[in-house]
Amino acid sequence: MDLLASQEAMFVGQAVAFNGTALTNQVKSYPKDQLVEMPVAEEFQMGFCIGMALNGKLPVSMYPRSNFAILACNQIVNHLDKWQAMGGMPLKVIIKIAVGSSYPLDPGQQHKANYAQAFKSMCEHVKVHDLLYPHQIYAAYEDALASDGSSILIEHADLYKLES
Repeated sequence: MDLLASQEAMFVGQAVAFNGTALTNQVKSYPKDQLVEMPVAEEFQMGFCIGMALNGKLPVSMYPRSNFAILACNQIVNHLDKWQAMGGMPLKVIIKIAVGSSYPLDPGQQHKANYAQAFKSMCEHVKVHDLLYPHQIYAAYEDALASDGSSILIEHADLYKLES
């Protein structure tokens, strides 16, 4: 996240500016003007980020669970992924999706599902990174930042287990 913050990215999502999810801790040290708190409205959040990209901003749309990102599929698949094919300029939205951890408490099947393959099959132009190993994470964010287009980065919360 430091890499993106250094590029003046705007972090958009639920519990971004206020405590609430594990993602909160990843952005809590950034200036408040880089944090955009959203209501529980996942599709609106993605549409808002597309609008930010159209206005030259670098939005990072953060979804603390994969099942929340499903609610944004209309905007991702029918708008963001097809924008350039419909004659628009390339848009860069970085989408961070967390697959829930089963430790220390199992959140239930709906919160730890991984929809990487579904996103890969639905998106022609949005790059999908399924980050299964810690060494993949930084390189994937560098790739997303260097790309002209949009990227989905699916991180697995089990990679961030706290040491006791």
